[in-house]
Amino acid sequence: MRPSRRAPDELRAVSLERGVVKYAEGSCLVKFGDTHVLVTASLEERLPPWLKGQGRGWITAEYGMLPRATETRTRREASAGKQGGRTVEIQRLIGRSLRSVVDLVALGERQITLDCDVIQADGGTRTASITGAWVALADCLAWMKSRSMISAPVLRDHIAAVSCGIYRGTPVLDLDYAEDSEADTDANFVMTGKGLIVEVQGTAEKDPFSEQQLLELLALARKGTGRLVDLQKMAAT
Repeated sequence: MRPSRRAPDELRAVSLERGVVKYAEGSCLVKFGDTHVLVTASLEERLPPWLKGQGRGWITAEYGMLPRATETRTRREASAGKQGGRTVEIQRLIGRSLRSVVDLVALGERQITLDCDVIQADGGTRTASITGAWVALADCLAWMKSRSMISAPVLRDHIAAVSCGIYRGTPVLDLDYAEDSEADTDANFVMTGKGLIVEVQGTAEKDPFSEQQLLELLALARKGTGRLVDLQKMAAT
């Protein structure tokens, strides 16, 4: 029995609330159970210096956790003077996940930054961030299209992400913190709306896992991301 009493292939309660920030071109408050992330998409008519003159745009991301996103206060990274390695890794993952389904040439020489701020953390903050970031990005692109800033389609597909793991010998979907902290294996899957794999991050926290177990986790992830894509579509209507 999982601590949350969910079935092995059951997601936490998921919600995607669009348009929650007045000034951002796109925004989404995403909730995976007790993990809550605020994502904003900001359009800028500028590019990193190394991209100028190439006739294409850029999608990037920043990620951070608020001081009381967890049970004890965490010092702001800004006050420490640098970002931690985990933060840098996650924001790079978010950025390249979104870029995998974006036509950067159709975007034009512009940059869209996705800011993912974790309000409350209970496992799966990176997967929630990616799933919510797609919604915020889609809204930003719709904002641009309504102002005739883009004409050709920029988004080629959906992107969603979910965690899976082996908890007490059983493959399970969408780990919360109670499971994540005790899982034998922990994995994150980023997948497109067509079910194609963008990225897999998997680690044997305790016992090594077999190829068959990896395939079982992949099957769970495909089911979970399929459901998340359905929720993204519902949020966009």
